[in-house]
Amino acid sequence: MAKIPNTVLLSSKHLLVLSLALNVSFILRMLYEGEQGHNNISCYKNGTDFDTKTHSNILKSRVVMSSSTSSLANSTCIDVKARSNRIINLDHGNPTVYERYWRQSGDKTSITIKGWQSMSYFVDVSNICWFLEAEFAKEVMRLHRVVGNAVTEGRYIVVGTGSSQLFLAALYALSHSQATQPIDVVCAAPYYSSYLTMTDFLKSGLYKWGGDANSYEKDGPYIELITSPNNPDGHARTSKVNRSQGLLVHDLAYYWPQYTPISFPADNDLTLFTLSKITGHAGSRIGWALVKDKEVAKKMTKFIELNSIGVSKDSQLRAAKILSAVSDSCKQENSLEGDSFFEFSHKVMTKRWKLLREVVDRGELFSLPQFSPAFCNFFNQVLEPQPAFVWLKCEGNVEDCESFLREHKILTRSGRQFGVSPKYVRISLLDTDENFSQFLDRLSSI
Repeated sequence: MAKIPNTVLLSSKHLLVLSLALNVSFILRMLYEGEQGHNNISCYKNGTDFDTKTHSNILKSRVVMSSSTSSLANSTCIDVKARSNRIINLDHGNPTVYERYWRQSGDKTSITIKGWQSMSYFVDVSNICWFLEAEFAKEVMRLHRVVGNAVTEGRYIVVGTGSSQLFLAALYALSHSQATQPIDVVCAAPYYSSYLTMTDFLKSGLYKWGGDANSYEKDGPYIELITSPNNPDGHARTSKVNRSQGLLVHDLAYYWPQYTPISFPADNDLTLFTLSKITGHAGSRIGWALVKDKEVAKKMTKFIELNSIGVSKDSQLRAAKILSAVSDSCKQENSLEGDSFFEFSHKVMTKRWKLLREVVDRGELFSLPQFSPAFCNFFNQVLEPQPAFVWLKCEGNVEDCESFLREHKILTRSGRQFGVSPKYVRISLLDTDENFSQFLDRLSSI
């Protein structure tokens, strides 16, 4: 038998190895394309796109069997279904939009309260508001000076458990205990939905809800509530009734640079502010009133004393630290520290309003309010208001906008609760990035 040359044997071995390599390559290519095919479906996991690069990295790290590929696709598609079925609750103004800024700020707003601190009810019995922490009062005054949105000279500061408690304290302080009938409390519609509920909740003999200030015609004393920028529609407000016996309460919860141009320092007899709408720290439950009249400040303090025996010192100290950080960031805005808090929050609100208007303008089913630009003394430029809430109107044959959006798993607050037509709804723009993104997706698909 003839002997086969060694060169022929080597060539056969090479061909066998090459064939095996090609088969393995073909199988891996089929698996890769299977992954790519699943990727072309609009599937998400944990709110993040599984893009081509992600799949490529998976394949580079390990061989993925076809069953694993099917499992991954099913998992991501289930997440898409869950995402599309999830209810988006934008009824409440929960200000979680600012959490990212405070996470990035690290320990700048952290405080340590020792076990023996803040044990007494009292802070300073010589002060009208005897439970007011001096550090908190100092930072309140400082922030108003930095922003330029309120006159603080000649004012008494009354601290409250959020502006809701201060609102009730103001009604108590402005009412007359010897009056023969309750004083009317009015506000121009659309008005903040909780005003009516809070006013009449305890059926007080001192005050009662008097309705829409636009149509109020009764003689005698009254209390008018003025929210500016207004909640829910975002427009600037002034008094509507304008009578000599009127007592005014200005709620300026949203008169801050991220929401509206700061055109002048507010100079009112009684003005309410709240930490939650400035910095997003709603859970601290802190608000304050700037009060011109000493006797009114005394009565407001008495109400809070009887209602809750003062206000948490711990919350005041934390709020003071937060307000200090905001003021400091405004002074450092040109340094390497990054954006000031108001620059950050203004950019967020600008982006959200821009994206929302783009979505609404693409169709004819919804409409948004238009705002007039004004010069902002804080940012030193002409800016357009960008409110914390969207006052959305359903056009055409949709009469109940809240119910209509609820069918699309978007929870809002009906215009009925603000004293106007149900064709309107209030929608919070202060929720998380994820909820805002899903809201835009839902709205654009209707």
